Amino acid sequence: MITYKKIVGTLFSVIFHSLSILLIISAGYNFSDYIFNPDGDFMSTVIKSINTFVISLAMFELGAGISKEYSSSDEEENTYSNTRRIITRFVGTVCIALVLEALIMIIKYSQLELAGNLYYPVGILFGSSFLLIALGAFLWLTKGHKE
Repeated sequence: MITYKKIVGTLFSVIFHSLSILLIISAGYNFSDYIFNPDGDFMSTVIKSINTFVISLAMFELGAGISKEYSSSDEEENTYSNTRRIITRFVGTVCIALVLEALIMIIKYSQLELAGNLYYPVGILFGSSFLLIALGAFLWLTKGHKE
């Protein structure tokens, strides 16, 4: 059963790392395509590239967490501290991606004078705030646990 756990964990880790690499290549291609063929708005291209890079980072963090959790044996390290560290890194990366997306939407809506659509990014900001508060509660509730 342990070998199955390691095989599936490695498979998912490779999938998420591959997706991360593909997103990096895609963002780099989109940015270089704009550099050689400046058709649209420069700021929009930069913001889309940054957004794709942040999503790629989230995929990488997820793959690294899965690799660490499922590839190593259970006796090597403290499971609780590993779980806390992995969840903290992943949720932090997701919160950064959400806040960046909300800021991108705010900039885009202000440029297009669509102030009536600002409740979408505000909802994203409230959601990421709630996610950070939940992460803080999780860390506070699990601070004294030892294996």
